[in-house]
Amino acid sequence: MQLCYLRFPGVILGADEPPFPPLLRLVANQLKVGIESWDEYGQREQTRREHLVELQTVFGFQPFTIGHYRQAVQLLTELAMQTDKGIVLARALIEHLRRQSVIVPALNAVERASAEAITRANRRLYDALAEPLTDVHRRRLDDLLKRRDNGKTTWLAWLRQSPVKPNSRHMLEHIERLKAWQALDLPSGIERLVHQNRLLKIAREGGQMTPADLAKFEPQRRYATLVALAIEGMATVTDEIIDLHDRILGKLFNAAKNKHQQQFQASGKAINAKVRLFGRIGQALIEAKQAGRDPFAAIEAVMSWDAFAESVTEAQRLAQPEDFDFLHRIGESYATLRRYAPEFLDVLKLRAAPAAKDVLDAIEVLRSMNSDNARKVPTDAPTEFIKPRWQKLVMTDTGIDRRYYELCALSELKNALRSGDIWVQGSRQFKDFEDYLVPPAKFASLKQASELPLAVATDCDQYLHDRLTLLETQLATVNRMALANELPDAIITESGLKITPLDAAVPDTAQALIDQTAMILPHVKITELLLEVDEWTGFTRHFAHLKSGDLAKDKNLLLTTILADAINLGLTKMAESCPGTTYAKLAWLQAWHIRDETYGAALAELVNAQFRHPFAEHWGDGTTSSSDGQNFRTGSKAESTGHINPKYGSSPGRTFYTHISDQYAPFHTKVVNVGVRDSTYVLDGLLYHESDLRIEEHYTDTAGFTDHVFALMHLLGFRFAPRIRDLGDTKLYIPKGDATYEALKPMIGGTLNIKHVRAHWDEILRMATSIKQGTATASLMLRKLGSYPRQNGLAVALRELGRIERTLFILDWLQSVELRRRVHAGLNKGEARNALARAVFFNRLGEIRDRSFEQQRYRASGLNLVTAAIVLWNTVYLERAANALRGHGQAVDDGLLQYLSPLGWEHINLTGDYLWRSSAKIGAGKFRPLRPLQPA
Repeated sequence: MQLCYLRFPGVILGADEPPFPPLLRLVANQLKVGIESWDEYGQREQTRREHLVELQTVFGFQPFTIGHYRQAVQLLTELAMQTDKGIVLARALIEHLRRQSVIVPALNAVERASAEAITRANRRLYDALAEPLTDVHRRRLDDLLKRRDNGKTTWLAWLRQSPVKPNSRHMLEHIERLKAWQALDLPSGIERLVHQNRLLKIAREGGQMTPADLAKFEPQRRYATLVALAIEGMATVTDEIIDLHDRILGKLFNAAKNKHQQQFQASGKAINAKVRLFGRIGQALIEAKQAGRDPFAAIEAVMSWDAFAESVTEAQRLAQPEDFDFLHRIGESYATLRRYAPEFLDVLKLRAAPAAKDVLDAIEVLRSMNSDNARKVPTDAPTEFIKPRWQKLVMTDTGIDRRYYELCALSELKNALRSGDIWVQGSRQFKDFEDYLVPPAKFASLKQASELPLAVATDCDQYLHDRLTLLETQLATVNRMALANELPDAIITESGLKITPLDAAVPDTAQALIDQTAMILPHVKITELLLEVDEWTGFTRHFAHLKSGDLAKDKNLLLTTILADAINLGLTKMAESCPGTTYAKLAWLQAWHIRDETYGAALAELVNAQFRHPFAEHWGDGTTSSSDGQNFRTGSKAESTGHINPKYGSSPGRTFYTHISDQYAPFHTKVVNVGVRDSTYVLDGLLYHESDLRIEEHYTDTAGFTDHVFALMHLLGFRFAPRIRDLGDTKLYIPKGDATYEALKPMIGGTLNIKHVRAHWDEILRMATSIKQGTATASLMLRKLGSYPRQNGLAVALRELGRIERTLFILDWLQSVELRRRVHAGLNKGEARNALARAVFFNRLGEIRDRSFEQQRYRASGLNLVTAAIVLWNTVYLERAANALRGHGQAVDDGLLQYLSPLGWEHINLTGDYLWRSSAKIGAGKFRPLRPLQPA
């Protein structure tokens, strides 16, 4: 037994410590003795010591000495340069000691070594960031803590403010912020001297402190913290400036489009009159020709010649451009862009790939014109970037039109920044595309060692052979079934595809069970529910202090802060609704204990608890999931941060994009712009959630799929199953153009371009590896790919790969009613979860009114955490309700339990005063009483 414990977990079994029963039985069976023999072992202390010395001598185990302690601190210091999480360091030390056959010491020794390593690493980090600074740098950094122009705010507070509205005034103010950051002129490459994780942590800690607190730091730490704040602040402001430009341009294009439509509508009556008039004139001319009469007399029979000439002039004035384009109206907003464009172009440090060199050259021309106050565009200015739509506006008979040249260049700059063909030095979101990917040498090494973290064959020939063989087989099978009219609930004719809708009715017996369980669930306040769930799971322990890692001293105060996010009440109103609570207390706790990572860890705790609960198995096994976006309007201060999507009306808003498991647990959420397609964020939730769920199959609606998503889903090991609206209009792609699939002809859209896939195979694998390893997020890569010009090789190759997978999926869909039912059921769960979320997020008219994106993220995370808590609580009590029905002699069919849902909230009081009464009266391990059964 001692030998087993020395090998793992690497400790000495204490004299009074009982051994792990399964291990004891295993060893007893091997020795062919009874487990009771253990009680007779080692009754003499000397026997235990002698055996321990013998084991150390024979197997080479070493006691932990002061020398090992020093080595441990040295080893952990290197790791602490990357992370200051004590648990990570402790695990690394214990694993190292096991490998070295060193007996793991008492926990306090491990903690002491970890703490000393973190302290040493912090000193090294502060020195690394502060040492390269000159006296001038230090003086400029100290000035950040002073008040700005004798105002109320310090320079640092002003520099960290977010823009209020997307207009030229706020753009210019934000450009001033970026200039102020750049004026620090920090040493080149200083951001690469320390690990990115630690740099972000130092910046985050500094951001939570007042200038007075920062001024009290010893110099090295103060300057290091200010450097970290400057690096992160410069990246944030740069990205916000580019986003502002994007949104201002979007507003101008929308305004031009709306004005174009409004003018056309306003002219509708006059246009109709002219059409009717010229219709009469046309009819008169036709009749005159048939009768051989004078055509001019025919016109004058309808109206006088002068009136006819005047009507032609009016018609020309009413006429829109031949292509009915609104682009010419953009010129009316040129003055808005000119207010900030020179400063905007001057402050950004732009670089370009060859594909966008002509755009960058045009920007250089504009910069030169701005500095020289030139009005006329040089005749040799680059024009290759001008698309046909702009051509007639920019290239006029008198030369290049300055207004439209600049508007076109700024519009193309926006597109090139989105795709990554142009990148910005110092940015976080608009870096060089190469910087997001695994380095080429590392990728080559992983590929050569067959260690790429992908779920497919990495040899191109093998991959294509396997997939195309399967595709040809499936095409032949579905073609044969369609010809014989054997497709289940589907038919393909010359006019297209028709699929019989699914019957979604719930059996009457299931509805009766749903009603009965709902009637006996206990009434509970949301505060009581959260306290009870925390007693089961301890999810609040994950909200550790940002600096010290300590738990919140007042759990009720922490839950109050979380609930303020979830119900959209805000800290001010929540302090008024909670007796004994103040805004200052809530704000301090939020600043130091509430973060994306703490919300993520707490959510995983709740999802895992529900995943392990036996009753959840009635809804699924946790291997399938769905995702959907839920739109929330932005109001008040947040209105300017929202985006408009016609799908959700004309009001600006934000989307909370949420993933939900087949067991109803919402395991990931993300705040996204409503103008971005849902498909961009599908993979993020599957790759970056922290729960124990192992998702294999994922469902979305039509907005959740593109060919790029189909390709990456397959490469990363997920089966993708979207419910595609108008499936008959979604084309199939075949491997060979000469193949004949007669029955499928109406649905075939073309032949796959396999040459493109072969040519860019390594690029595809490298990008997928980067996404899997977290070097770049899936959503960022998909946004870049979606913004690429159509001829971009990587984007086209990935699209062709996606067409293979999309065609295979559609062929499966046509053959399998069961697949259709699974997808339909999965998406229905997501829609039901949205209804619960809407009910919880009821304050402030359900509008998002927080200006900062960080606060909006906390709203979404708090909402998701509380809905997950409700799902877990309902799961536990639904099981108790079903058992209670059985206990009263009622037969409950296990097959009907799948129709119960843990998303109900009628029995939960979400409003009123939020008082935190201890649930100790329930008793540890006990539950609330169910409501009494009503007589039938």
